[in-house]
Amino acid sequence: MRSEKQAEEDLMARAAVAAEELYDVRDSFFPADPLEKDSRLRALSDAALHLLDAVPEEKRKSPLQRASFEYLRGKILDVFPDYRKEAEDHLSKAVKLNPSLGDAWLCLGNCIWKKGDLPSAKNCFSLALSKGPNKNILCQLSMLERKLAQDSESQAEGVEESVCLAKKAIVLDVKDGNSWYCLGNACLTSFFVHGGWDYNKLLQALKAYQNAEKDDKMKHCPDLYFNCATANKYLENYQRALTGFEAAALKDPGLNAYEEVRKIVNVLDKLESSMKVQAKTKHMASLSSSFGEVSMNSSHRRANIKVLAEGRNKMVAVVGRVLLFLKHDDIPPLYYIMCDSEQTRFVLSVYGLHSDALKEGDCVTLLEPYHQAVDFSWKNKHYKFNSIRVDFMEQLLVNGKAPSAHHAVQSFIHAQHKP
Repeated sequence: MRSEKQAEEDLMARAAVAAEELYDVRDSFFPADPLEKDSRLRALSDAALHLLDAVPEEKRKSPLQRASFEYLRGKILDVFPDYRKEAEDHLSKAVKLNPSLGDAWLCLGNCIWKKGDLPSAKNCFSLALSKGPNKNILCQLSMLERKLAQDSESQAEGVEESVCLAKKAIVLDVKDGNSWYCLGNACLTSFFVHGGWDYNKLLQALKAYQNAEKDDKMKHCPDLYFNCATANKYLENYQRALTGFEAAALKDPGLNAYEEVRKIVNVLDKLESSMKVQAKTKHMASLSSSFGEVSMNSSHRRANIKVLAEGRNKMVAVVGRVLLFLKHDDIPPLYYIMCDSEQTRFVLSVYGLHSDALKEGDCVTLLEPYHQAVDFSWKNKHYKFNSIRVDFMEQLLVNGKAPSAHHAVQSFIHAQHKP
């Protein structure tokens, strides 16, 4: 008799465990065929609902018991990517029966988000947070703030709020990989939304992703590998980016990360071949002959590419001529083949600049250049060239004048734990 009663009491707990396992599959199982995942989720959700339906009526009579029952049913039904009104109805009943059930508010917010009602979703998350500090709620609210900021006039402010919320989540659990991942996404988004492309935002994003990787449960998150590779791509850590995108593709073929690999390799191949072609042109010698005429109106020391140190070269200026604009099929940066006064060729990558701001033959002064010596092998190909990147327009003068800036566009950032 006691064992039968104990079994009845355990049914709700078993249903809760089944719901958690269901979400683990959602967030870690990425087969080549998406239908296979959908089939597994349906089978597991049916099994979880069967457990829940077996809970006796007398065990779900009180408001608190009923609230837990409705919450679990709504959570199980909401595991799929599409909006389901049935899930919203059950979750709405749960929070009405027990307004203190923070997890139910969180699930309800995710459910409502799917149907596009972002303000109502934010209200749910805020109500969930009012029940007490919660890292998962803070992360969802951080993600939602970024979504709301996309079409807002105060886009930058919304993204910075997203950063602040992610940091609050980390304070609650400094070892939680998802919170670090959320911060990485917020910092990466911040890199794109500002008019000047802040290199430090990329470094902050990369550090956050690296901290996320220390949490074992994040090793099954393909989006983490994809976004970390994206940060490395814009940091121009090409080898790390290629490795990261390949790792993401192996974990989730649906991310199409191999396309990112193709784009990077295509750019690198074009840079290599363009550098070799320009080395053979007599035009380069004529362009570099007039460098002595360039006057420096700043306190920066003039230098050539060969003497630059790795990283930022403070109080140094490099004067170069544009040899070629390199067209490629990706978002920024813009790539140019340049030469200095010693006819040494190098690659210039520029962020936040109109594509017609620099033309062949233009004299470009690069203040405090960030220098990188690219030298690595990938798939039986070897890439070796010097590169200078420009993130802020204050670092660049074209024929002695400041160029017109171009506001950065939003890059596609993958985000797991989607609502």
